[in-house]
Amino acid sequence: MGPPVVGCEGVTKRFGDTEALRGVDLDVLEGEVFGYLGPNGAGKTTTLRLLMGLTRCSTGRVEVLGLDAWRRRDEVHRRVGYVPGDVALYPRLSGRDHVDYLGNLRGLGRPSVATKLAERLDLDLRRPTRELSRGNRQKLALVLALMGQPELLVLDEPSSGLDPLVQREFHALLAEHSARGGTVLLSSHVLSEVQRVATRIAVLSAGRVVAVEELDALRAKSLHHVEAQLKGPVRVEQFEALPGVRDVRLEDGVLRCDAPQSALDPLLKLVARHQVVDLTCTEAELEETFLAYYAAAGGPDAA
Repeated sequence: MGPPVVGCEGVTKRFGDTEALRGVDLDVLEGEVFGYLGPNGAGKTTTLRLLMGLTRCSTGRVEVLGLDAWRRRDEVHRRVGYVPGDVALYPRLSGRDHVDYLGNLRGLGRPSVATKLAERLDLDLRRPTRELSRGNRQKLALVLALMGQPELLVLDEPSSGLDPLVQREFHALLAEHSARGGTVLLSSHVLSEVQRVATRIAVLSAGRVVAVEELDALRAKSLHHVEAQLKGPVRVEQFEALPGVRDVRLEDGVLRCDAPQSALDPLLKLVARHQVVDLTCTEAELEETFLAYYAAAGGPDAA
């Protein structure tokens, strides 16, 4: 990894009496895909808008590519591909018109790569955007962000509205961008999505960064709900003794408990010692994982 491409130090953002960000410190290194995770309302979008110079921090330092994000935002815009959470497009223009317009603004003409990107994302550039579904509008926003092969991609919930096959192609595009030396900052509230592409992750909760971890460390903490219908006698204390397993309940032959990913293997091996009638294992909502681990460890919501 190279030097920091994004740097935030002591960043606070207030909107009147509301403090959206509280002392955020963040570094994104050159060449990495960095996941910025948090529940809705945590302050992710506000952070990305600060990076793009669309709003100014109340206190602290915000730099992108070594540039002051507010004072030199025009240069930042030339070097960064940005997909906001609320994509705004010209309704009467086609996708091709958008490509030409933004290409000319950036001195690129009509980038040939835009057509290839549209093909990979299964997007028809001939249709006016007012006729496009939400998913296809999102595809167009991705094409516009990627077509200039920017040094940095700043993406706010970018896969919202994309079907699974297109999501897989999108993830491949991010991997290729990173392999060329580009950097990605990907904001999302969906842990499973970020796990597929990110190398490092920051967790934002109530306007504060409560953890910055390598992907494997966060994956091991991902909380799962396990429910197993068992026949025969079940000793609940055996399950309660497993490290990491919590909230073990047994009702009418149905065993329910919560466990991080790191505890799933021994848990399921113990379940398999019984006669299993039915079994489900689902990943908890991201906010629940926050409350189970980060808040309990003294994060901003621990009080």
